[in-house]
Amino acid sequence: MTRAWAVRSLALAVSCLAVLALAQQAAPPQSAPQDDNLLRAMRDELERSKQISLPNIPPPYFVQYLVDQDDTFIVSASLGGVLERRHELVRRPHISVRVGDPHFDNSNYAGGGFGTRYELGRFPLEDSYDVLRRFFWLETDSAYKSAVEALSRKRAALRNVTQNDRLDDFAPAQPVDHVRPLPSLKIDEDLWARQVRAWSALFAQYPEIRYSEVELESSAGGFTMVNSEGSRVREPEEVHLLRVRASAQAPDGMTVRDALTFHALDVMHLPSDAEVQRGIRQLAEHLVALSKAPPGEIYNGPVLFEGVAGPQILAEVLGRNLALPRPPVREGGRGGGFPQGELEGLIGARVLPDSFDVLDDPTQTEWRGRSLFGHYQVDREGVLPLPVKVVEKGALKGYFLTRQPVRGYDRSNGRARLPGNFGASTAAMSNLFFHSSDTIPAADLKKKLIEICQARGKPYGIIIRKMDFPSTASIEEARRMLAASQGRAVSAPVLAYKVFPDGREELVRALRFRALNTRSLKDILAAGDDSTVFEFMENAAPFALVGGAGYTAEAAVIAPSVLIDDLELHPAEEGQPRLPLVSPPDLAAR
Repeated sequence: MTRAWAVRSLALAVSCLAVLALAQQAAPPQSAPQDDNLLRAMRDELERSKQISLPNIPPPYFVQYLVDQDDTFIVSASLGGVLERRHELVRRPHISVRVGDPHFDNSNYAGGGFGTRYELGRFPLEDSYDVLRRFFWLETDSAYKSAVEALSRKRAALRNVTQNDRLDDFAPAQPVDHVRPLPSLKIDEDLWARQVRAWSALFAQYPEIRYSEVELESSAGGFTMVNSEGSRVREPEEVHLLRVRASAQAPDGMTVRDALTFHALDVMHLPSDAEVQRGIRQLAEHLVALSKAPPGEIYNGPVLFEGVAGPQILAEVLGRNLALPRPPVREGGRGGGFPQGELEGLIGARVLPDSFDVLDDPTQTEWRGRSLFGHYQVDREGVLPLPVKVVEKGALKGYFLTRQPVRGYDRSNGRARLPGNFGASTAAMSNLFFHSSDTIPAADLKKKLIEICQARGKPYGIIIRKMDFPSTASIEEARRMLAASQGRAVSAPVLAYKVFPDGREELVRALRFRALNTRSLKDILAAGDDSTVFEFMENAAPFALVGGAGYTAEAAVIAPSVLIDDLELHPAEEGQPRLPLVSPPDLAAR
């Protein structure tokens, strides 16, 4: 930043603060019977922000206030001992100020300028009108100054660049008035702490397992949003996650791991004690077997994704690629250096066999008597979502869209479910349904796999019954996988089996996919007549890495088992940790 620009920025800061402060003194708060103090403060400060008019400085054309609220209880335990227990209420504000106009504004610029630079500390937890107004005022002022500076820098970055078919920066949307009460967290913390401790103690029966943990995370809250177009939204959210994870070491030092997550939209639908115990024992037995299994070998051929692995691979490879990233403008005016979506520009192209239709439907609340995890009524930009057929007869028909236009689309379809970068929201799936009109009995898929392998002279085929998605890998391991694949990696198989001509199966470990992408799904040879519901917390991180991002959105994928032709698997190439020098304590002998 030059000294002249720094002086102008300082003058602008002083001017903005002075005008806003005077306006705050002159404008007494107005109340509405249907508004609580948070909504009143947001609405009143927003109305004042809409009137900003300063000499030689562009006024905001759009302002949005959004506050996320989470009342959360977390308890985790290992081998019968509590690791963590806390209950906290958190509020996180998101202040968006746009200057310019919808065709060209301060967003989508990698040089900064969207959001705030002035940190006020934690947002108020109590609904004190005066305190809230002051926070919104200061955050708005900071965001406005950043926006004005960014608009100027963005224009300068594009000054000597010819742009063909330039996209708008912001799409219009109808105002929405959708206010529902936020739930309070009601859970017997002592009861669940005892239960989590007891479940974690089950792993003491498996000395081969090196690390284990059981964690309950219960959260109730949602978000409150108002914007200068007249939208007023309060969308509740309640989610309960019971996550079990464990790891062991193979004789060559390789770490093997597995995880199990139970999802519920209210505490009454968390699993029973018997169901959790059964899941833990099954996970532990699989993990012990996995630690003793031989490493897999290089393989090219058909792969059967059976049971939950079917929706897992379809969610990761197709579902996540239906949200298109838009590269931001960088210094010099170019947008390079950011990955392009695998499905960008492929509308009308075949992405699945022509027997497949895919529908994303956030309005559907249940399926076959089961509550659907991905249901919601309004997105984070105040857009009401509608069902979207994204694939019809195998051809790509649509994407998950937000209010940031992408090539070929200038309207949102209500999929802004996560905060994004450079002023945009991140699109994500809701309830994603895969349907094939041409299926075979799921039990016959293994037979078909064997027949294909025999016809091609292959000694065995591969069945995958579980993927590491969402991944419980460490951040370091995830980085190594991404580096090895130039950023296009697919999560690793957890339960992979060699299947021999006589039907015999052999568990193998340490396999990774190579060059598995959306193009591979055109080679689906067969789909089962089964449908498995797979639920997960989408966070837009690679592999949906657990803990890889601060925000999550509930998603459900309903899909069959699928047999895919000609996939490539190879042994893991990353280095392995050394085995312990000291033997573990004999916990079972206590």
